[in-house]
Amino acid sequence: MADFTQYLPLLGLILAIGAFAGVVAGLLGVGGGIVLVPAFFFAFSSLGYDTPELMQICLATSLATIVVTSVRSVLAHHRKGAVDWAILKSWGPGIAIGAVLGVLAAAGLRNEALMAIFGVLGLCVGLYLAFGRAHWQLGHEMPGGVARTVLSPLIGFLSVLMGIGGGSFGVPLMTLYGRPIHRAVATAAGFGLIIAVPSVLGFLMVGGDGPGRPPFTVGQVNLIAFAVVVAMTLITTPLGVRLAHAMDPKPLKRVFAVFIMIMALNMLRKAVGL
Repeated sequence: MADFTQYLPLLGLILAIGAFAGVVAGLLGVGGGIVLVPAFFFAFSSLGYDTPELMQICLATSLATIVVTSVRSVLAHHRKGAVDWAILKSWGPGIAIGAVLGVLAAAGLRNEALMAIFGVLGLCVGLYLAFGRAHWQLGHEMPGGVARTVLSPLIGFLSVLMGIGGGSFGVPLMTLYGRPIHRAVATAAGFGLIIAVPSVLGFLMVGGDGPGRPPFTVGQVNLIAFAVVVAMTLITTPLGVRLAHAMDPKPLKRVFAVFIMIMALNMLRKAVGL
């Protein structure tokens, strides 16, 4: 009979990660993926799991949690009439294609390359959170034609390489083109679902049975981390929402932006072997 006590350190770390990600998502409206990927990497590597596929597992597991959280978010926003379905229909196919391409690219990249990509893109996200302004605009209508053909798969592709949903790239894009922030956040939750579903299916089919993999990993999705994080975010996200209504989240958002940039720089440091 298996000794499940050996999994208790992993379970404890994942519980803490899920609780923190849920509070952050509720408090700041920032998707948990940008927290989960480096947190998963820290948890797995600190416990001695050193497979060459570790970053792929972190990305895939983060995206698996986004499937569940995005469904809940889209349904909640739809009941309030906040989701812009026209944008989802016109941008969705390109985003899904980009997500599939992202899985193919991630499957062929080493840990160091994926860490470097996460670090660079994480710095960009952190800088926008810290210095972006609500009044910035590039236009009054979402791009169409060639621009949409290029940007929609790029959102899906980069999101998969970071293991995140659609918020980090989709919300800034939509607000820059005149969409109110509440509609941008609601519609970006739909982006997250379109990104996560095909990418998780792809990662589940990516083979991997070498040494050093975390236990209960199917394809590249770790089932323990997925289940525990989803359960914890269901509990702690409402707490974050209540905190958001009790305090001014703007200074906290800047603090979180610094936190993201520190995590991104740490990823870059590890990518170059320092």
